Amino acid sequence: MMPHQRLARRRPDAARVLAYRTLRAVSSEGAYTNLELGRRLADAGLDARDAAFATELVSGTSRLQGTYDRVLAEASGRPSSGLKPDALDALRLGTHQLLSMRVPQRAAVAATVELAGAEIGEKVVGLTNAVLRKVAAKSLDEWVALLSAGEDAVGALATRTHHPRWIAQAYVDLLGDEAEAGLAANNEPPVTTLVVRPGLANTTELAGERTSHSPFGARRAGNPGDVPAVREGRAGVQDEGSQLVAWALARPDAPAGPWLDLCAGPGGKAALLAGLAIAAGQRLLASEVSEHRAALVAQSLRAYGGDHAPVVICADGTRPAWRDGAFARVMADVPCTGLGALRRRPESRWRRSESDLDDLVPLQRALLDSALDAAAPGGVVAYVTCSPHRRETVEIVDAAVAARPGRVRRLTASDWLTGVADCAVGDDVQLWPHRHGTDAMFLSLLRVD
Repeated sequence: MMPHQRLARRRPDAARVLAYRTLRAVSSEGAYTNLELGRRLADAGLDARDAAFATELVSGTSRLQGTYDRVLAEASGRPSSGLKPDALDALRLGTHQLLSMRVPQRAAVAATVELAGAEIGEKVVGLTNAVLRKVAAKSLDEWVALLSAGEDAVGALATRTHHPRWIAQAYVDLLGDEAEAGLAANNEPPVTTLVVRPGLANTTELAGERTSHSPFGARRAGNPGDVPAVREGRAGVQDEGSQLVAWALARPDAPAGPWLDLCAGPGGKAALLAGLAIAAGQRLLASEVSEHRAALVAQSLRAYGGDHAPVVICADGTRPAWRDGAFARVMADVPCTGLGALRRRPESRWRRSESDLDDLVPLQRALLDSALDAAAPGGVVAYVTCSPHRRETVEIVDAAVAARPGRVRRLTASDWLTGVADCAVGDDVQLWPHRHGTDAMFLSLLRVD
């Protein structure tokens, strides 16, 4: 290419540049897609159309990243690991436009070539152009059929629904014939769900469609910051499933006494529990091991005041900063793989691996043990994960109950979520996006005798 031709190339549009830089932060720095995208959009000043375009570019590319990497390996004749990371991110964005968006082929290729030239350098322009033209030779369905050829049933399901095999296998084990519907639901971006802080706001202030089961929420598209109650800290953003498991903890009989949120960051459940505790004449202690996340919890609770205002501390839940038997109700929403929130955290399915469970399971067991120790006689503990995987859910609870014979018993958790159909798994609750329109939250309610 001659020098004058390089000068003549158009500058890439702002939406694609923002999408590319966001994707680079996600793939090279471990940023979270939703947080990084939100931060960059807030500073970019894009109009609504361009902001929506950039959002779809980033979220859609992240969601199908594993599939696109396999397509790019076929189209380029080399494994995706053999491509430079910056060029790979540009090619992923171009592939998403070609296979999953209504961007004309010529425009998608040309715009990605412009982007690669400006953001990476002229040396990748030829590669970008050649690979994307090969990608464009087939539709997404045709590529999926090619990639699925010769795979077994689980492998083909994983490819068809754009998930790693280990996640597809977990869904098959849990859902059987429903597995494909469950996996497909992870590919549908959720509408933002808002929640009131009980006692500080009512749902009419949320200016949205009331949630199906939670009395505290509403679904509303658009910027949550446009809602005065959200700006003032009297409401927030929280998935309905997360609202339901917090509400369930507040409903069974329990002795009088303070409440504990053992792993409170980033603060959504704590904010709902704080209002419910105040209404019951009690105080919530919110504990979080990470200083940064503890600050987020404090921000979520900032609007509460008065004699029973919640207290936030930075402490390790496995090394309690409180005496045993001190709390009437305990929320143990433990760190997990996050497989239940793949709709809103599209990068997680490719970032996580099955081996992560080996590190998480011992921590989950230790935190549940700590929660049970913290509960007063007659108190109630909610064990919660945003994952449906059995190793993180029923197996953790089974082990805890077996270790305390006659001292801990399961409550029938679905009794406290009346009207939520098909959620019971034995005495526990498992919510699903395809059944309930929520994240795939797991809940076990335990009574300490």
